[in-house]
Amino acid sequence: MSRKYKIRDQDKFYFATFTVVEWIDLFTHREYRDIFLDSLRYCQKFKGLDLGAYCIMSSHVHMILGRNGELPIEGLMRDIKKFTSVKILEAIKTSHTESRKDILLWHFGKAGRTNPNNTHFQVWQQHSHPIELNTNEKVSRCIHYIHQNPVKAGIVLSQEDYLYSSAVNYAGLPEKLIDVLLID
Repeated sequence: MSRKYKIRDQDKFYFATFTVVEWIDLFTHREYRDIFLDSLRYCQKFKGLDLGAYCIMSSHVHMILGRNGELPIEGLMRDIKKFTSVKILEAIKTSHTESRKDILLWHFGKAGRTNPNNTHFQVWQQHSHPIELNTNEKVSRCIHYIHQNPVKAGIVLSQEDYLYSSAVNYAGLPEKLIDVLLID
């Protein structure tokens, strides 16, 4: 792993991206987005996750995260990926409505078999490329980038209109799905 992407200061916020293997559009289903949000809520409540911003896109999730507990940031990211992988795979396997069940399991199985760090399936790409946000300018730039993702993708005209993003939190709207620590 490149030194550029190592977490050196556990007291800083980091910009990280969790990407589904092969950039598969997994999060087109609400159930999978909700699994991800439930994992974040759990980590906030029990593991010391400080979530500064997020946006769940169809094939990846952008976040600004830090910690307020003993678990290192790498541990938080590992636990989120592990929990969501298990729960998403379970949801796919037991689904009676997932039209892509066989193809998703095939791709996740192929990725798992070719990665020596896994045993059967792999949902997430291996690295999250955490970037330390050590200046206010970097924090502001990353928050803007995260919140503009669905606008640039042509999903919404205004960042506050995208439900699965912390843009609603920063705009002070009541419809937020999860609490975030406003850091801008």
